[in-house]
Amino acid sequence: MTEHSARVSDVSFIDMEESHTSGVYAKRQLTIVRGEGAYLYDEAGNRYIDCVGGQGAANIGHAHPAVVAAIRDQAGTLLSCPEIFYNDKRALLLEKLTQLAGMPRAFLSNSGAESVEAALKFAKLATGRKGIIAAMRGFHGRTMGALSATWEPKYREPFEPGVPGYSHIPYNDLTAAEAAITDQTAAVMVEIVQGEGGVRPGDGDYFRALQALCHQRGAMFIVDEVQTGFGRTGKMFAHQHYGLQPDLMPTAKSIAGGLPFGACLIGERVGKLQPAMHGTTFGGNPLACAAAIATLDVLVNEDLPGRAAALGGFLMERLGDLPTRFREKVREVRGLGLLFGIELRGKVAPVLKALQERGVLALPAGLNVLRLLPPLVISKDDLEIVAQAIESVLAADTTA
Repeated sequence: MTEHSARVSDVSFIDMEESHTSGVYAKRQLTIVRGEGAYLYDEAGNRYIDCVGGQGAANIGHAHPAVVAAIRDQAGTLLSCPEIFYNDKRALLLEKLTQLAGMPRAFLSNSGAESVEAALKFAKLATGRKGIIAAMRGFHGRTMGALSATWEPKYREPFEPGVPGYSHIPYNDLTAAEAAITDQTAAVMVEIVQGEGGVRPGDGDYFRALQALCHQRGAMFIVDEVQTGFGRTGKMFAHQHYGLQPDLMPTAKSIAGGLPFGACLIGERVGKLQPAMHGTTFGGNPLACAAAIATLDVLVNEDLPGRAAALGGFLMERLGDLPTRFREKVREVRGLGLLFGIELRGKVAPVLKALQERGVLALPAGLNVLRLLPPLVISKDDLEIVAQAIESVLAADTTA
């Protein structure tokens, strides 16, 4: 696919952005200017099937009419209203969100990392303890508390020392958890599917036993649903596959249809939180709340969790035999719903580049895992095109 750069005064948008960006992102040579449903368009009008999905923020697709209308209406009504006042949109969102999650309260923030930070602070407040246990290969964010819970050394080491009291145990290993959780443990935090860690689903029996162990030893059970929430895995929240009840549940990404927004859901075991123990200026602002109300309605009314389950099953059936057909290139295929990963035997970067040339945008999950996070509104026909593109890339020896 031919790439073009839009120009303003003979300077491309790529050059313009490159001149002033922070430098902390490895950018692809592609300028995206528009989105619709499961498609993205570059400045030359070329269309791509989006399997990046805003890194998980576009579950209901790009420019969904219901969310666009909600944002337009609220933008002309009220943008900012801090939580020292009550607000109509915030009240409506809190009621809808807590009912969907089956948890009575929520702290509204601006991002996944902020939601994780809130969960960690609330766990310490609720228990009076300082220790936090997280899983190896887990990813929870880049602020200092969330970063300390993130296992990957390349993220943590440049900023060490981190927050004291954090430790990591093997994922899906109950024996390790039994040895690690003590009377000083405030919380154990896990992902139901480790997204950044390679799209690795955990085992239901493990999660249920881990939850029981936390209860027995007085620790909070935190389930990080930042990437897995809002229909991605085939349920509204991934922990619902296994009948779990988190004490704290950080969410974000697709909660507001792509607007920056997050929420930490709070369970009964946390108890009452006192004023001034935490806060945020922009969290729960009326604009994002209006977008989130519309987003949750779309998820429910269009049954996008059910759609993710069905399409994820199709994709697994379609590509599940890649390790057999391409055994020299593919080690494993795994996922839950439309959180889908293909572990390669070589680096994923050449595969991502080759897929882009074929009109498919996808993500890595580490150095050797191809991750697909398409909007849940994607069609089965487009997923078939994605599957054919992946087979074409593998057959073309792109990973060599």
